Amino acid sequence: MDVFVYGTLTEPDRVAEVLDSYVYVGPATLSGLHLVEGRYPTLVPGGETGGRLLRTEEMDALDEYEGVDAGLYRRVAVPLDAPEGHPDEAAVYVGDPDRLGADATWPGGDGSERDGSVGDRAGDDSGFADRVDRYLEREAVRVRLTPGDPV
Repeated sequence: MDVFVYGTLTEPDRVAEVLDSYVYVGPATLSGLHLVEGRYPTLVPGGETGGRLLRTEEMDALDEYEGVDAGLYRRVAVPLDAPEGHPDEAAVYVGDPDRLGADATWPGGDGSERDGSVGDRAGDDSGFADRVDRYLEREAVRVRLTPGDPV
């Protein structure tokens, strides 16, 4: 699977500590989400983020590293713009700003955005995962591989 990485996993030494088998496909840009710092870096709506496309089959190891079961990050799939022969989607790890101490919010968590879905009832603070999913459904978030650039 191809994974867009933007933080510590852009460093080969760190990836080698987490994965037994991987390859960097090339530099990539994530459109529709931008980087914010907290205890660990994460992504929030808007802008762009530069990073790398990493290919591995060891998704369980990445999920563990990213703290998916602990609720720190969640793995989402976004469209991948890349030459033929590449997958149609790339995985992206999005961290919960509240859990990571990042000064950022996702739309819909404070009652400011209502679309009529169950999680959007007045007084109902929908969960982080629901807010991310709704944003990804509405916005053109995607990863663009930029082959030919240095990795």
